[in-house]
Amino acid sequence: MAVAEGGDERRIRADEPTGVLHPANLSRYDARWIDPDPRVADVVDQYWAVRWSLDDGEMIDQAIIDLPAINLTIEAGDVPAGLLVTGLHERAWFRRITGTGDVFAIRLRPAGLAVLSSLRPEDLVNQTIPITAELDAGLHELMTRAAGERTAESRSRAVNDAIADRMRQNPPQASHLLANRVLDELRARAYNRTSTPLAERFGISERTIQRALSQTLGIGPKQVARRIRLQEAAQAIAIQDDDRLTELAVQLGYSDQAHLTSDFRATTGTTPGAYRRILRQLTASAEHR
Repeated sequence: MAVAEGGDERRIRADEPTGVLHPANLSRYDARWIDPDPRVADVVDQYWAVRWSLDDGEMIDQAIIDLPAINLTIEAGDVPAGLLVTGLHERAWFRRITGTGDVFAIRLRPAGLAVLSSLRPEDLVNQTIPITAELDAGLHELMTRAAGERTAESRSRAVNDAIADRMRQNPPQASHLLANRVLDELRARAYNRTSTPLAERFGISERTIQRALSQTLGIGPKQVARRIRLQEAAQAIAIQDDDRLTELAVQLGYSDQAHLTSDFRATTGTTPGAYRRILRQLTASAEHR
């Protein structure tokens, strides 16, 4: 068996984009990133792990604006199921945290799902589904194998090797690797309004880009860019001490503050101003806990 590389571990900071709408909660979860092996970089974007132990009767309804990515998780404790796949959500989604538990997760690159599974992205939209042998025997075998390891670090090594094996048997398709590159480009240009059009940047047609993202994520480039902008907006609102929403809207490519406010409310159910007030209340409560 090949020796796995990667595996560097670091805590997830509250001031970095994660999609967690109340980032101060990250300190409650013992949340960590674990870097994937470079061998699986075309399939895995990031491993992450969380562990929590809340007081009796305590409950956190955690809201999340995730990146355009599909997540596979191994879970234990007070959780919905032991093995889960979470698809893209059209709006912010919620996870209720109670009791104790731990999660090891694989955030896939766009090309990843087709390498590991027969599931299609459109099968998973707005859903978190238990991974069973009946749902997908190959994916269930891979996840069960990793779940047999006792720590997040050993799970990451097991998954690295298992995915590297799958990639040799079922390499990523060229169009799916294009989707990886397009997503990287959209993430890199979140604050750049004057970027070269994607079709020109990659020297291909808009239709080719649309098809690559649709095959791997189930959505097109406009929806991908919107999701990235909203995650960046939520993060900026959470860490900034002032109310520079007009400036933020311009930086993220919105026509004006009203457009940002409307988009944020449609996705999260609250306005940026109300979200900031909630964050301040949570911070004050945590300081007095």
